[in-house]
Amino acid sequence: MGSPAGSGVSRDYDAPMTGPERELKLKVDASFAMPALDGLADGVVPIPWSPEDVWTVYFDTDDLRLARWGVSMRQRLGQGWTVKLPAEVEDDVLVRPEVTFLASGRRPPPPAVDLVRAFSRGKELAPRASLRTTRRRTELRDAAGRLVADVFEDDVTVREGRRVATEFREVEVEVGEATPSELLDTLVLRLADAGASTADPTPKYERALGSRGPVAEVAIPELGLDATAGDVVRRSIAASVTRLVVHDPIVRLDTDPEGVHQARVATRRLRSDLRTFRTLVDADATARLRQELRWIAGLLGFVRDGDVLLERMRRRSGELPEGLARGAAEVLATLETDRDVAHARLLTAIRDRRYLELLDRLVAEANDPSLLPEAGRLAVVVVPDLVLRPWTSLEKAARRLGKKPSDAELHDLRIRTKRLRYAAEAAIPLYGDEASALARSAADLQTILGDLNDAVVARSWLREWAGQDRSEEGVAAARELARRERETARRKRARWRARWERLTAEELRAWM
Repeated sequence: MGSPAGSGVSRDYDAPMTGPERELKLKVDASFAMPALDGLADGVVPIPWSPEDVWTVYFDTDDLRLARWGVSMRQRLGQGWTVKLPAEVEDDVLVRPEVTFLASGRRPPPPAVDLVRAFSRGKELAPRASLRTTRRRTELRDAAGRLVADVFEDDVTVREGRRVATEFREVEVEVGEATPSELLDTLVLRLADAGASTADPTPKYERALGSRGPVAEVAIPELGLDATAGDVVRRSIAASVTRLVVHDPIVRLDTDPEGVHQARVATRRLRSDLRTFRTLVDADATARLRQELRWIAGLLGFVRDGDVLLERMRRRSGELPEGLARGAAEVLATLETDRDVAHARLLTAIRDRRYLELLDRLVAEANDPSLLPEAGRLAVVVVPDLVLRPWTSLEKAARRLGKKPSDAELHDLRIRTKRLRYAAEAAIPLYGDEASALARSAADLQTILGDLNDAVVARSWLREWAGQDRSEEGVAAARELARRERETARRKRARWRARWERLTAEELRAWM
């Protein structure tokens, strides 16, 4: 069972989540000398450590799949194993989740191997780079003794057997979310005055690979006015496959519900795009892919629905009178158990070869989609009609609704709205603000219908739960929660038509 989001520990992995790591890397040459770091800010004191030698071995597949996804797995002598997941760059600061496994031995521990399985996809992990780093560390602590930043000056030697393959130097500044921005700015300026040059987000492992450094396994292409319809398909598939693979480790760790959410969005968008682009993609070649996407999307959906309902009931329970607190706790306990059971089933599935084969097919399709001849035409000629189709389907469904549509009818309308939104978003690289405006308006309608559906689902679950063998306190709490969900659904019903009318504005579709 995974630990609660934000707890920082995954019990299934028995490994501390020590990230996200936040660091700024600076280029330095052989003549660089670390300047004095006193006087950077009031009360901030530098505390130098004695130099130390750090031995590191990086593991990867023979075709360097981890590196191709911006992932690394390393073993440091005396420090266990660390997996660093794909990073984001925020104002030159490299932000990446980092998971440490306190294990020994010469082979990666099974939980670490499992964590990177979406990237390696069953290929053996073996040593690919060996580094010796002479590290000079300086802590920066404030007047209260709290660590506000770490500065590392690293001299790195990359070895291939007994031979020195390459050497390089770098300066790393590790910061936390609470590090004052003024302190970082002053520190970087001090380092620059001493000869450090521009920020370089390249991780040590990639620098160690040198000319062997690989290109991304899945690249999301840019689109110009000369793009073909096939280029749009390739970009859409590549973006969703990337989203799914990158969030896979977060799903496994289960420390943040956003992992499951984003993975589910990826599978849903893939299925929707294959539907939207069905005149451009070979249906026979992708039939199995669509079937497998439906399978994994369903498992992700059970967990995501559990996350949404649990968070909703936690929030609602906090609004209840104190006398209903015990009953609400009983409701929440059932939801937590159901959600963890769903996540355990999902973990079993994504540890199976079937899932890895799905990822293999998705990567292949992202790089070389099964396109039909129609996909060779210019995108600006073909794509507007492809977006028009989900719009027409949505409009017909909306016009068929009576004055009091059923919950099921509005849920269907939401699904059709989502398809329109995804199609419009696929056109944004070509049509910019025009396609973006349509996508935003569709998202607004999707949101209100989604809120309505969440209330309907919550009320139905609560009523069913209360109808079983429960305590009096539990039944009372469930009935009050259900009453509040009924009121929420009523308010959302009163608002969706106004958003629908905004979506029907002709100027939103002038580019189609």
